[in-house]
Parts: sequence; C-alpha cells; structure tokens
Amino acid sequence: MTDKDSFMVFSGTATRYLAEKICASLGCKLGNLQITKFSDGEFAVSYEESIRGRDVFLVQSTFPSSDNLMELLLMIDAAKRASARQIIAVIPYFGWARQDRKDKPRVSIGAKLVADLLSVAGIDRVITMDLHADQIQGFFDVPVDHLYGSGVILPYIENLKLKNLVIASPDVGGAKRAKSFAKYLDCPLVLCNKTRARANVIESMQIIGDVKDKDVVIVDDMVDTAGTITKAADIMMEAGARTVRACASHCVMSGPASENVQNSALEEIVFTDSIPYANRCAKVKQLSVADMFAETIRRVINNESISNQYLI
Repeated sequence: MTDKDSFMVFSGTATRYLAEKICASLGCKLGNLQITKFSDGEFAVSYEESIRGRDVFLVQSTFPSSDNLMELLLMIDAAKRASARQIIAVIPYFGWARQDRKDKPRVSIGAKLVADLLSVAGIDRVITMDLHADQIQGFFDVPVDHLYGSGVILPYIENLKLKNLVIASPDVGGAKRAKSFAKYLDCPLVLCNKTRARANVIESMQIIGDVKDKDVVIVDDMVDTAGTITKAADIMMEAGARTVRACASHCVMSGPASENVQNSALEEIVFTDSIPYANRCAKVKQLSVADMFAETIRRVINNESISNQYLI
C-alpha cells in the first residue's frame, strides 16, 4: 500500500498528458503547479499547495525546446526552497543524451552538462527510460532508476504473432538492444551497417543477415528524422522481406519524419508516449508507459525493488 499523504506528483507543461495518466494509475491527484509566462519568454514556477516534508515527483521530458529543461530546473529549485523532503525527477525522455562523449575535437558533452544542472538544482533521484547510452547513468551523483520501453514494446510484438519473425538493428550501435530483443523472442538477429555523410544524413547502408520471406521488426531507442529506419525498411523489402515494422522508445519525429515514415515500406512504427506526437501519421502507434512509471514511483515510495519490472 502507498501512503498518498507522503508524496505528491507534479508536471511541467509538455508532459502533463503523461503525468495525468501516471496519477490515474497511482490513484492520486496531479499537484497544483503554476507556470507564469512573461511577454519576453521568461517564465516562473510556483507550487500552489504546501509540499513541505513530502516526496515530490516532477514529471517532465526534456525534449526540445530547451524551455522543457528550464521548466524542470525551476520546478526542482522551487521544490527545494519549499522544503520538500525528497525531489525525484521523472524524465521519460532525457534530452541531449546523444551528446554523451567527445566524438571529435572541441565539442561539448551535453548529457553530462544536463546531469550537472539537474544535480545542482537539487534532485535526490532520477527515474528515466531508455537513455541513448547506458553510461549516462554514471554522469549523476544521485541514484538513477533506468527503465526500459521494452516492458510495453515486447508484449506488443508477441501479440502480433508473426510467423517468421526477425529482429533487426538499424545500425551496429544498437546491436546490443536488438540482440536482447531477439534472445527474449527466440528469433534470428539482423544488423544494418550504415555510414553517415553528416548528422541525420546517411551515405550508405548494407544488411548483415538474411531477411528473405521474413517478418522484420527493427528496434531502436529513438527515431528523429526517421531517415535511418525508413532506409533500412526499404532496403530490407528490396532484399525480399515479407513485412517490415519498427519500434522505438522515443518518438522524437522531427522535421520530415512523418512524411518519411508515411512514404516508406514500413507497415507501422510503434513508440511509447514518452514524447507527445502531434503530426499524425497513419503508420504511427503509441503505447503508454504510464503504468510502468506509476509502478516504479510506488516502489520507490515503499522502498521496494524495481528490478522485476525488467523483461530484458
């Protein structure tokens, strides 16, 4: 049982849709938070009810624009100054995660910078999902509960009951994730080897493995412009695949992504609802992770293990 008087859940502007689902699953109400915007774009955060001595869970994904990150930082600071007992940042999508290392000279490591900003603001714990790189957990000096979208995506794939299922990774970097899916589903694994001309632009791609007469499911952590995943789907269909689907945790879907997906060989592409998706595309389906986050929050409150939530 969860003592509903011991914790409170609040949300920033962009992730309120998910916070409301999380609260419904927890059986509590969403806290009253006021965000006041000034004409020059500046904004201020205030809690409209007492949070003194409470465990405060702040639900906010940090996808662009950077206002979402700034909102979260101000929410954390305001909670600290309002004497919250613990401040837990619930970040379904952790932005800037692709900047996790120096891959060329004279560049920033954005993921580390964001981790530092959150720590300085005053967080006591982070709950997040499918970081672009697992080592980002080590950028924090507070506990990180790292969840996986596979908890809702794998059951969906199983329910499709595909006869000749093959799991594919759109690039070598995602091989570990795809291998975990393939092992759980007891099916073959296929890799795509790609080279980039520059960020978001693919130069060439080759398939490593057999996809002829197979039902292929491409797995990834996020889809941005959808260039990689749609090119992979088209190449696999050309190589004789029977059907090609895709699934990813984070629905970034920026720029021409919706058009790319609609015009591709993909039958469908499945995401979680860690990021809202407004540009509707008939091939896009979203699965909710609200229950998974709600259960994690409940276990954190009750000091219970969360490890048995992991399918892989």
